[in-house]
Amino acid sequence: MFEVIPAIDLLEGQAVRLLQGRYDQVTVYATDPVELARSWRGHVPRLHVVDLEGAKAGKAVQKDLVRRVVEAFGPGVQVGGGVRSLAAAESYLELGVDRVVVGTLAIREPETFEALVQAHPNRVVVALDAKGGRVATDGWLDVSERLAVDVAKELSALPVAAVLYTDIDKDGTERGPNFGETARLARDGGLPVIASGGVGTLEHIRQLSRSASDGVVGAIVGKALHEGRFSLGEAVAAAQG
Repeated sequence: MFEVIPAIDLLEGQAVRLLQGRYDQVTVYATDPVELARSWRGHVPRLHVVDLEGAKAGKAVQKDLVRRVVEAFGPGVQVGGGVRSLAAAESYLELGVDRVVVGTLAIREPETFEALVQAHPNRVVVALDAKGGRVATDGWLDVSERLAVDVAKELSALPVAAVLYTDIDKDGTERGPNFGETARLARDGGLPVIASGGVGTLEHIRQLSRSASDGVVGAIVGKALHEGRFSLGEAVAAAQG
C-alpha cells in the first residue's frame, strides 16, 4: 500500500519549510504545529515530523513540542532531526513516537545503528539524503562520497522499516522528486523506499505510486500541501489511482 505522509518541519516552535535545506530560506506555514497535527488526525495513518533545530545541533531540541504533536495526531508519527545516538532515538520512542528517522548515525556509527535497529525492529527509518546520488549528513551540511544505493544495500539485512530518500536538489522546489533514482533505489537497495522532496502536484503523487511495484511505499508531502496546491484528501485519492 502506497501512503501519503504529510510533513511538519519544526523550527522555533513553528511549522516551516526550508528551501533545499537552507536555514536562511525559511517559510513559516503554521504558528501552531500541534493544531495542524490534530487537523490531520484520522485522515492518514502516518505523520512525518522533523526537528530542524535538532538536525543542526545534532541532538533533540524540540522534544516537548514533538510530544504534544504526537498526542495531537495519535499513533503513526515518525520523527527525525538530530537523532544521532541510541539514547536520543529511545527517548523519542518513549514519547509514543511510532518510528524514528535516523540518518547521520547510520553512516557515522554503523554498530550503534545496528544495535538500535535490532532492539527496535521495524521502528527505525533510515534517512538517505543525497546530492548527485551521494549521501549527505549533519543536516545536509556534509556531502560524502558514498552512494545512497550502496548504503541501502549494506543495511538491507537489518530489520529497517524503510529508507526515506531525499534528493536535496529537488527538496522544496515542487518540480517533482527524482523519480528515476527513487525507483532505482527501491529496486536495487533491497529496502522499502519513502520518497521525499519535490512533490508539487497530484500527478507527482500518481507517478510515485506507480513505482509501488518497485518498492516505493510512500511519499512525504510538505510545501505543496501547506501552500494549498492540493488538499490532503486529494493527495490520498491520487495515491490510490
